[in-house]
Amino acid sequence: MPHRTKSAIRDPRKDHRDIKKEKTAKNIVSLTLTDKEQRAMERITKATSKDSAEVIREAFGFWISRRQRLCLDT
Repeated sequence: MPHRTKSAIRDPRKDHRDIKKEKTAKNIVSLTLTDKEQRAMERITKATSKDSAEVIREAFGFWISRRQRLCLDT
């Protein structure tokens, strides 16, 4: 069996960590909800099995899409 140097050996755990870093959010936004909005958020998260961050990102995506269709933003 040929001798392999350390630089040629791949560590699969390192590759996995690199992938995780790419998916990590880089921007954090704080959001204040009214009690009514919080109850609605709880209903949505339970009904969709998504966490609140996913629901907010999806809503923001819809909002951006609508504004672009109306030509309000570029």
